[in-house]
Amino acid sequence: MTHTPIAGLRAPPTTYAALDGAEPLAVTDLLRAENIVKTFGPVTALNGVSLRLRRGEILGILGDNGAGKSTLMKILTGYQPQSSGKLYIDGAETALRSVDHARALGIECVYQDLALANSLSVYHNIFLNREILYPGFHILNNRAMRREAIRCLEEIGVYIPSVDAEVGALSGGQRQAIAIARAVHARARILLLDEPLAAMGAREAALIIDLILRLKAEGNMSIIMIMHNYAQTLDIADRIMLMQRGQVTYESDARSTSVPELMTIVRREYQHFQTHKESA
Repeated sequence: MTHTPIAGLRAPPTTYAALDGAEPLAVTDLLRAENIVKTFGPVTALNGVSLRLRRGEILGILGDNGAGKSTLMKILTGYQPQSSGKLYIDGAETALRSVDHARALGIECVYQDLALANSLSVYHNIFLNREILYPGFHILNNRAMRREAIRCLEEIGVYIPSVDAEVGALSGGQRQAIAIARAVHARARILLLDEPLAAMGAREAALIIDLILRLKAEGNMSIIMIMHNYAQTLDIADRIMLMQRGQVTYESDARSTSVPELMTIVRREYQHFQTHKESA
């Protein structure tokens, strides 16, 4: 088992030799972050976060509210710049200038609110802000978008009764699947999923889990899942990373850990924090 020990308020040492510059980036790594720090005035939201995402891998990032998961996601998608630290994509150091820049590099994110237009059809949502137009005219080619949306959904194994249906009339699982399909159609290489199973029943969660695993099996995409549910994450992810108070406090292959072990680590870190706080 590979993990980083509890390190209190200090940034934990990485378990990956490549992250300290001693060795070159492995060819299987699609994304790497080194010692990412993000401050907002006097508040430090991220304190020395390092991660790596291999090609064709699912990485689950766990942590409670305030752990820094959302801030990290915003940096990885170009929404916010880090205060310090480095990002590497395909082994090349990269400064993400914007969300559009990140998308051009193949980084897509499905946020918890899904960012879907409820009053529009399924196929219009898949092409939202990427509409197909007739050549030489600013007129939507609805026929081409409809045909391509059907092909895209069939290709990734998502069943929707009709691509003409308004998204607002679909179930939560179907809506999540549409949001993921939109990212897949945009040719994402790195897909970030923000709480993809939140507020779903067992049947709908199973639909999304099957979709995520199918995308992984195709081997064309690496996936980062931001999650709260430990058991679900261990079932889906190849590796997990636990964040607490803006730091990575534990990393492991998913097969090599368990929910009780993760809960023990969380309690131990909380007790360490309380002891440090009381003695300060």
